[in-house]
Amino acid sequence: MAKPFFRVSIWILFVPAVLTIILAYGWWSFVKPGPLLQETRIIIKNGTTISQAANILLESGVINNKQLFLFKARFGKFKIIRGEYVFSPGSSMTSVIEKLTKGIVQTTKLVITPSLHGWSIQKRLEPFMSEDAFWLMWENPDFATQAGFPEAPSLEGLIAPATYELSLADDPEEIMIKMLRAFRTQVFPLLEGGVLPPYQTLILASLAEKETNIPEELPKVTGVFYNRLKIRMRLQCDPTSLYARWLSGDLRFTPPTRDDTNRNHPYNTYTTAGLPPSPIAIPSKAAIEAAKNPAATPYLYFVATGNGGHNFSQTLKEHNKYVNSFRNEVNRQRRANRRVRGE
Repeated sequence: MAKPFFRVSIWILFVPAVLTIILAYGWWSFVKPGPLLQETRIIIKNGTTISQAANILLESGVINNKQLFLFKARFGKFKIIRGEYVFSPGSSMTSVIEKLTKGIVQTTKLVITPSLHGWSIQKRLEPFMSEDAFWLMWENPDFATQAGFPEAPSLEGLIAPATYELSLADDPEEIMIKMLRAFRTQVFPLLEGGVLPPYQTLILASLAEKETNIPEELPKVTGVFYNRLKIRMRLQCDPTSLYARWLSGDLRFTPPTRDDTNRNHPYNTYTTAGLPPSPIAIPSKAAIEAAKNPAATPYLYFVATGNGGHNFSQTLKEHNKYVNSFRNEVNRQRRANRRVRGE
């Protein structure tokens, strides 16, 4: 009678032991160091399935057992959060799953500053979208409408200067919409209440932004341009002649030439009266304020001093005197530089 009892006792001891070993092995499979040898970045795009994510992790060397990963995923019924992930060497499957389900994603800070124009913005966004995708959205009226200016021919000037948190997993449209929403909430309200309609205020502000980097001069610059607009005098803004050059396909970022100022183009304010059709860059808040409230000044002209800042004048005669002073200063600096270089 003891033998059957003995056999039952063995099974009572054996089965829990085996189950314990299996459970311990399963637990160890999830917490042990993974196969990854170096820090690895992967992208989980929107709409990626659990199986597709497992394939990406397997091919990247983050995990070495796809079935185990899928078992855990389906048993836990977890959802993977779209994003850009960075995994450290030896990341366990548990830590991998935790990142994916909690959305512990990597982002990049992208700084967009005043004075940037479309070509500069495109270069900064190159890691996040193709050049073709950028320019397609740039000229899409639906995106301009989201910024609040459906009449705008492009998104020039409609991107808010700010620091954006972006991910390589973001869709290009999402990134652009994020920037346009920032403009709509942060910049658009600032354009109301000026001497010009809001979009024209934005355009005038962009001209001033490109003409001077001295905040105190901005109201004077907009004052000169506003005075010229009132008497229908051409603005003759050098940065617009450069912008016309770039739109014509010549992307040299060099000072304007006689060919540039003589170019017959809607954006060249040397040959076309009034404001250009759109802003030519992102204006700062100070430039917008100056465009809303141009200085009440008698000046119609200004020219750089060559040492920072500008000389403003009321008459062409006085302006020409300052132009000659500027040229003499530039020549003096060139001679001094040649002496320093021993030429």
